Amino acid sequence: MTLDVTTADSLAKQLHSRIQQRTARVCVIGLGYVGLPLVETFAAGGYRVLGFDIDSAKIEKLKQGRSYIGHISGERVAELLKTGRFDATTDPRRFAETDAIVICVPTPLTEAREPDLSFIVKTGEAIRPHLKRGQLVILESTTYPGTTEELLQPLLEESGLRAGPDFFLAYSPEREDPGNKSYATRNIPKVVGGVDTVSRDLAVALYTPVVEGVVPVSSTRVAEACKILENTYRAVNIAMVNELKQVFERMGFDIWEVIAAAKTKPFGFQAFYPGPGLGGHCIPIDPFYLTWAARKHGTNTRFIELAGEINTAMPLYVVERVGEALNEFARPIKGSRICVLGVAYKKDVDDPRESPAFTILELLQRRGALVSYNDPHVPTLPHMRHHHIRLDSQPLTEQFLGSQDCVLIVTDHSAYDYPWIVRHSRLIVDTRNATAGCTPDRCRIVKA
Repeated sequence: MTLDVTTADSLAKQLHSRIQQRTARVCVIGLGYVGLPLVETFAAGGYRVLGFDIDSAKIEKLKQGRSYIGHISGERVAELLKTGRFDATTDPRRFAETDAIVICVPTPLTEAREPDLSFIVKTGEAIRPHLKRGQLVILESTTYPGTTEELLQPLLEESGLRAGPDFFLAYSPEREDPGNKSYATRNIPKVVGGVDTVSRDLAVALYTPVVEGVVPVSSTRVAEACKILENTYRAVNIAMVNELKQVFERMGFDIWEVIAAAKTKPFGFQAFYPGPGLGGHCIPIDPFYLTWAARKHGTNTRFIELAGEINTAMPLYVVERVGEALNEFARPIKGSRICVLGVAYKKDVDDPRESPAFTILELLQRRGALVSYNDPHVPTLPHMRHHHIRLDSQPLTEQFLGSQDCVLIVTDHSAYDYPWIVRHSRLIVDTRNATAGCTPDRCRIVKA
């Protein structure tokens, strides 16, 4: 039996009061690169926070005051524990102790490049037995427009409670950018949409004290589409410069110099940069969520799909450039020693998700190369859903660099001393323009 309007309004007022007084307890589900920074942000804002993850090793580390994410120190985790406002668990029964549940679980792609929403489904099923009246549930995982209302809401309503009168349901896309020194969770505006006005307003109230700017929108679908737009915009523009890189290389001049000149224009141009392929948990994935959803509605997204094809083909282009560069030394890829510098998906982070480095390593290995890698942030290649290569990071020494037939720069970490690397290498294939300004000396540098 559901509540009448008066009782539902009373529940909303009670939750709003607890939020304002910071007596509301928040649960964050999924303690990865999105969830753990969000825990820190809520706790720093005065809320009591329960972190939940199915990975018991993560929970054990957190309880010991240790971190497993590079940009959140163990000291910071220990400080949160000392405040008494943070606890971590693998027990879903503790969801019932909380007033607001924020879901930050992965949303990868299947082998067929279709949305894999299994983590959201399993999370909804885990919440359902412990869902209580007056609770607020917010989905932050990146997904296609309609997921909150078409998938998560029915799952939760199997509890017998209804979204709106009995519990509150909203969507607010995560906007994490690991490694960005200027922006973190607390100073990135939060877009918020609810299944109804009350749900939206409660979610706005929850985020307002802890982030700089909350942007209410009319529905969960608009909030979901906002995230897809942001990352599709980036993917399409990166595809354009990736294609131009190949065109300009054939024409005999450097895309990096062209971009540097173009960005001197004070209006009408934003610089995007080419690379060895897309990486990270959003940009390589989100456009495919949109194309899949568009097909469900009987329409095609040809422009976006073309951009996806270009970006997905970049690792192969890089490997072909490596082959061309080695040919100039009368060496085939087969049997050549090739070291990949950087396997994280972007510079100065320890996150290898969807990194093109894995595809590049596997392509080189299939062609018979003797591959190795170095990354100061990723000591061992982790197990990945679609990749099965296992290697340990090799120390960079003069002897090691000198023994390599090719050094392939995939991720341009700031920790690398590029002039020193150039000085001690024979051949460098540079996908990031990291060696710009270095004096080649005896080393041959090829852009890719």
